Order: sequence, then structure tokens, then C-alpha cells
Amino acid sequence: MAMDPYANCNLSIPNYLCTLETCCLAQSPFTYRVSWGGNLFFTIFFGVFIIPQLGLGIYYKTWGFMTGMICGLVLEVLGYVARLLMHDNPFNGDAFLLYLIALTIAPVFLTASIYLTLSRIINLYNPSLSRLAPRTIALTFMTSDFLSLVLQATGGGIADTADTEDLKNTGIDIMIAGLVLQAVSLAVFLGVWADFALRVRRRGAAQEQYAGVRSRVAFKVFLAALLVATVAILARSIFRAMELWEGFEGELWNNETDFLVLDGAMVALAVLLLSVLHPGPAFGRAWHEAGWSLRSKKGRGEAAPAGKGESGSELELRTG
Repeated sequence: MAMDPYANCNLSIPNYLCTLETCCLAQSPFTYRVSWGGNLFFTIFFGVFIIPQLGLGIYYKTWGFMTGMICGLVLEVLGYVARLLMHDNPFNGDAFLLYLIALTIAPVFLTASIYLTLSRIINLYNPSLSRLAPRTIALTFMTSDFLSLVLQATGGGIADTADTEDLKNTGIDIMIAGLVLQAVSLAVFLGVWADFALRVRRRGAAQEQYAGVRSRVAFKVFLAALLVATVAILARSIFRAMELWEGFEGELWNNETDFLVLDGAMVALAVLLLSVLHPGPAFGRAWHEAGWSLRSKKGRGEAAPAGKGESGSELELRTG
């Protein structure tokens, strides 16, 4: 028979006034003491990778990719700093809210960078083989990402500040909806990618001017890294949805090892791959040539030829 975690708690003290000396851990957001070592490792890890993302992004001018990655990394750092604050004070409500929102929504920005990258990959091969225009793919999945972000952030805020159990559960349900949307979007995205890859294999690539780029070992390795990174973030999103499905009293929510492995390590793997195997060296100048416009004059949104869309009346807003 499971022990009641509140058996030895002093429930007469409001949680926000609790200390480790006056209350039990069950009165905090977790039934475990947040570890110092593991969370410090991820704080440093994600902080360190901001530097190469910034440097490579500026050097190769991969502005859109860089922005998504840095936003995600900054949120990861903030989330793990918040967890470190909870090591000393498990009842720190402000730190818990920062952790809950920052680490829940951080991967949304990483996936935005991934979506931008696939649209360029399609332009490097044969846009006519894609069932959707590259710009449509990027904008559709980024819109889904934005909705997922709003749901997760709103739900996290409601769940943390709720003064009734029903309201807290409503917040958790909204967070779950955001995480499920993110997971479904990633799964569909992988399906779109797989469909395009099969069509390229069967019919071949038409963009001969990019044959040299596609034949690079760096480019082929980058494609594999991008795929693994996407699957890692998908696994993380599924885990977080399952974790919250059980609620704050559930077994997954109160198992820090599972969290550090299936959230922290999965996101860290994606960041490592997308930094060490950055798209800048893989694409070279083709990164800009294969971009798409938010005001595309082309029916399928493929890349404009070099020299077009850069000046005068042909000026179009292009992704970074």
C-alpha cells in the first residue's frame, strides 16, 4: 500500500510560506528535492551553445535559424536556472512558474528553426515534387508552433496561479493540448519530409545548379542530423504530454531522472546536432539562394533566381 506523501506534512502553513524546516516536500511542486548537479549541467550546456549559434549565425547570415535557436537556448537556460533556485527553496513559486513556462515552450523555437531549414532543402532539390510549396510548409508549421506556444504558456500560467483544483486542472489540460499539438505537428512534419524524400528518390532532383551542394558530405550529414534532432524533440514532446497527463501528483511528474533524460537530454541532443552540424557550412551560399518570400510571386513559392527579389520593384521580404 502506497504511503500518503502528506502524512507528515504541516498543512496549516500555506505553501508559499513553507521552508524545508517547516514543511514537507509534498507541499512543493515536486515530491523530490530538485538536484543540483544535473540541472547545473544543463544550465551550463545550453548557455555554452548560445555562443556558437550566435557566431555561426552571424558568419553565415542564417538569421531566421539563429533567432529560433538562440530564443530556445535562452529559455532552456532560464528554465534550468529556475530549477536550481528550487533546489535551495522547493517552495519558490516564482521559480516554479519560470521553470514551468520556459522549459515547456523552449523547444517550440528550436522546431521553428527546423521548419525553416526543410523549406530550403526542398528548394535545393525540386520544389515541384513537394505536395506543398516550401513557404506554405514553413508558415503552416510555424503557425502551429505559435499556437502550441500560446497554449503551453497560458496553461502553465493558469496551472501555477490557480487557487482551486478545478482551475489548476484546466491549466494542465491547456498545457497538454499545446504539447499534443506540438507532437502532432512534428509527426506530420516528418511525414511531409518522408513523402518529399520518396518523391525525390523516384523522380530525381531538378535543381542542377545545386547538385554540388547536395553532393557535399557536410550536407548529407546535416540532413541526418536534422532528422535525428527532429525525432529527439518529438520524443521529448510526447514525454511531456504524458507527464502532464498524469497531473502534478503523477509518477512521471515526480521522477526527476525521467525528466532529465527524456526532456533535458533529448533537447540537448537536438541542440548539439544543430550546432556542431550547423546548416551554414552545409548549405554555404545556397542557404540564401534557396530562401522563400513572404510575398511570393511564384505559384509554388520556390527560391527566386539569384539577383531577383533583391532590389527595386522586385524587393520581397525573405526569410533569414
